[in-house]
Amino acid sequence: MKKYYLFVVSICISIAAIAQDSSVPLREKHVEIQEDAYAPVSRASMPKSPAYNVQSSNFFTAQVNIDENGMNIVGDAANEPSIAVDPTNPDRIVIGWRQFDTVENNFRQAGYGYSLDGGNSWTFPGVLDPGVFRSDPVLDFDAEGNFFYNSLLGSPSNFECDVFAIRDGGVEWEAPVPAGGGDKQWMRVDHNAGVTNNYAHWNLSFTSCEGSFIRSTDGSESFETCIDVPQDPFWGTLAVNKESILYLAGTNGTDFVVFRSLNAQDTGSTIEWEDVALVDLDGQLNAGVAVNPQGLLGQTWIDVDISNGPGEGNVYVAASVTRNSNSDPGDVMFSRSIDGGITFEDPVRINTDDSTTNVQWLGTMAVAPNGRIDVAWLDTRNAPEGTLFSELYYSFSDDQGVTWSENEVLSDAFDPTIGYPQQNKMGDYFDMVSDNEGVHLAWANTINGGQDVYYTRITPDSVLRVDEVTTATAISGFPNPFTEAITLSFNAVNQGKTSVVVYDILGRQVTTLFDQETIEEQSIIWNGTSEQDTKVTDGIYFVTITTENQREVIRVIKQ
Repeated sequence: MKKYYLFVVSICISIAAIAQDSSVPLREKHVEIQEDAYAPVSRASMPKSPAYNVQSSNFFTAQVNIDENGMNIVGDAANEPSIAVDPTNPDRIVIGWRQFDTVENNFRQAGYGYSLDGGNSWTFPGVLDPGVFRSDPVLDFDAEGNFFYNSLLGSPSNFECDVFAIRDGGVEWEAPVPAGGGDKQWMRVDHNAGVTNNYAHWNLSFTSCEGSFIRSTDGSESFETCIDVPQDPFWGTLAVNKESILYLAGTNGTDFVVFRSLNAQDTGSTIEWEDVALVDLDGQLNAGVAVNPQGLLGQTWIDVDISNGPGEGNVYVAASVTRNSNSDPGDVMFSRSIDGGITFEDPVRINTDDSTTNVQWLGTMAVAPNGRIDVAWLDTRNAPEGTLFSELYYSFSDDQGVTWSENEVLSDAFDPTIGYPQQNKMGDYFDMVSDNEGVHLAWANTINGGQDVYYTRITPDSVLRVDEVTTATAISGFPNPFTEAITLSFNAVNQGKTSVVVYDILGRQVTTLFDQETIEEQSIIWNGTSEQDTKVTDGIYFVTITTENQREVIRVIKQ
């Protein structure tokens, strides 16, 4: 097995030179090197500005790296976020990121924030291990609602990783557990009930391990010895299906590859990797591109369908790639396997612009338990000439990747080239968790004038089945958005029992406003309270009117 070492780094080869030099092999283009010494900075002493938060009809976005008063911290930087959502309590969310206390210093730490109200408000307590150089955060959860945070120590600590855990339903992290590691590691916890396995995989070019993969079978209390993965894939992710079969995707420098292990789930087993499956995405991963000069264009994403529907067992791969067929600098490409990851179909482009000069970058993908596939990315298609202004885009498929929804813009345009914390990048990835109602997305932008981390909750139209309801029953709300109260008007055409119910963005019933027989126009007032007569938090809610054979849904926003 070929090994690579970092002795060349000490011979005056800068990170920028590595990122831009086309003669450097792809797998060696990105490293995490400590260049600046730690310089403590007081968040309280830094200037503040209003945080960027936005509410819309089918998504809301909230800034995560904020001070105790909910204000943006001017002059720091946060990027490369990862997210975990408690499956036992979806209101409980944690996001980790690379925290730069000041853009004047390239020293980074393991930042994190949490929400206990479904992402509407956030707390940024600080960093794990203050004063310790950490990078490449990857978060995940298990079926019991425990959180895990994989953190790369980087160089000069020999690219070792630690895993922190929250096991008590709270917000305090336990002491770190050594977990092998290497640059651009990815972690995946088995989400199946009763299984405690945790897996991690990294780039073999930058590691102190004798391999590029590690496993824990005791709930991340300890990790086994590192082992090899055939062909040394890198810049990829992991997935586990409902039978606890493990999938590993990445590039070997030439091709996209997927390996699977049928026995990685077995405690004490010697992990066996099945023959490689090649995936054609009509392109290659890239790094050192104009939109992200010292970062990746994107990494390889893999996920599986765990539904009981027609796509059960399907395996999906997506990535932002520089195209082979037309030299497009960045498209989000997708391929699927309908035989459990043995063979993959021809690639499909998710972004719908026909230009071969725009860049779709940092694409990320997740699959909901009901089988819906979600993809989000940054996109320069609307950038003014001569700029790299980017917007967040989103698309989904609810027919196993055969067709995709219209590309939808979910953010203001921003300049990704500002707010650099000495290191010229926006990070290397975004991260998302999909549930049956929608998407939890962690991402970064510079809308506030510097690099900051954001949470966006997306609710696709198809989830609410708006296209399946009739319009014979009409419902409207005014004012919308509202602060104190909203007047809901509706007309039941056919006599019969009619109910008007309010749900939150996670599909949980908030209150019933009307439940009786009627055949006439009605106007009712919702004062923003729950069934228990307590004020609900600001955010998006759904009001449904249901008769014996009709149903209609409208979105309302309380602010």
